[in-house]
Amino acid sequence: MSKKNEAEMPESSPGSSLGNFIQGTKEEFEKVVWPSRQQLFSESAAVLLMVFLSAFLIFFVDKFFIWAAAVIFNKTQTVASLIGLLDRLF
Repeated sequence: MSKKNEAEMPESSPGSSLGNFIQGTKEEFEKVVWPSRQQLFSESAAVLLMVFLSAFLIFFVDKFFIWAAAVIFNKTQTVASLIGLLDRLF
């Protein structure tokens, strides 16, 4: 440890470690910049939209690979069930 870091660290007595922890936690929470309600809703909506779009993309990529595997391995039953699934979705 460097001399500067040693000088910055406060001395703590063995009995007050919980009190120091709570005090330090309060000080850190005061430094937090909380988002406004509008910012919270807009960023939450953006996250939910990206999750939905990612799931949608993964779903269709998965269905494409199922279809491609069925075509390659000539499993007509799987292709028919996939077409039926897509018909029910759209």
